[in-house]
Amino acid sequence: MKRLSIIIVTYKSENDIYDCLTSIRNHSDIATEELELIIVDNSPESDKMFKTVRQRFGDDILLIKNTRNGGYGQGNNIGIRMAKAPVTLIMNPDVRLMEPVFLTALKAFEKDSQLSMYGMKQMLSPTEPSTNSFACTNMMNGYLATILTAISNRIDHYFARFMYFSGSCFFIRKQMFEEIGLFDDDIFMYGEEDDIHHRMKKRLGCHMTYNPHLHYIHLTKERKPDLEYEKRVFNSVCAMLQKKEYPKESFINNRLQSINLQLWREQLRTAIGKGNPSLLNMLKDFRKYLKTLD
Repeated sequence: MKRLSIIIVTYKSENDIYDCLTSIRNHSDIATEELELIIVDNSPESDKMFKTVRQRFGDDILLIKNTRNGGYGQGNNIGIRMAKAPVTLIMNPDVRLMEPVFLTALKAFEKDSQLSMYGMKQMLSPTEPSTNSFACTNMMNGYLATILTAISNRIDHYFARFMYFSGSCFFIRKQMFEEIGLFDDDIFMYGEEDDIHHRMKKRLGCHMTYNPHLHYIHLTKERKPDLEYEKRVFNSVCAMLQKKEYPKESFINNRLQSINLQLWREQLRTAIGKGNPSLLNMLKDFRKYLKTLD
C-alpha cells in the first residue's frame, strides 16, 4: 500500500531532476512499495529525459507528458489526481533531500487526522539556512510581514494563521487538498502557496505544522537579482489576490512597504561594505515600477 506520493513538475529540468531523484532514493526511510514517484513534464520534448530516468532509476516512476504547459499548478494537479497515497509531497526538481524526512512526516499525518499541511526547514546548502521556509501572507501590511517573516524564519517560529510554506517542498493531505480544489489552474506560476494556505485555512477542523528539525536544500543561492522575475511574481500574486477580492491598491502598498524595508537594509549593508550593488539597483528599479502602478 502506498503511504506517500511525491509529485515533481519539470520544465526543461534535465540539469536538476537526476540529482533530485538520487537524493530521494538515498534518503528514503520507508519501504519501496510504500513510496510513489510521479514526474509531470511540461517541456516541449520529454523523451530524452524520460529515457534517462528509466535507465538510471528503473520503471517504477510514473512519467507523465503533459499535453500542454499549463503551468506549475496545473501540472501538479495532473500528478495529484493520479496519486494513490493519502499524503502527497510537492517537490521542485531543484530540491535536494539531505536527510530522511518521510517517516517523521507520515507519522505526524497518521497520528493527527486533522493535520492538513506539514512544512520543513529550507536550506541553501547543507550548512547555510534559507530565510524562505515560510512567509507571511501577501495580504498583510508590508512592514509587519517583512519583519515577522525575517525574524520567524531565523528563530524557526511558524505562525500557521498568517504564514504559508515555501512551495518548493511541502507535505499535504491529499483528501483535504482535493476538498479545497487542489492548485488553482489559473495561476500559471508564483503565488500558489499563499492561495493554498488561504483556502486551506478556511477549511474547518484542520491545521498546519512546521518541523524545523527536518531539512531540505533548495538550490536558489546562485540566483541573481532579476527585475523581470520580480515583476512576474508581483503580477501573478496580484491576479490571485484580486480573485479573492483583495484590492490591488492594498497589495501594491504592501509591496512598496516591503521594498522600502529591504532598500533600507541593503543601503545599510552597503554603508558597511557588505552590500550587493545588483540587489540594491534591482530594488530601486522595482520600487519605481510599483510606483507607476500606484
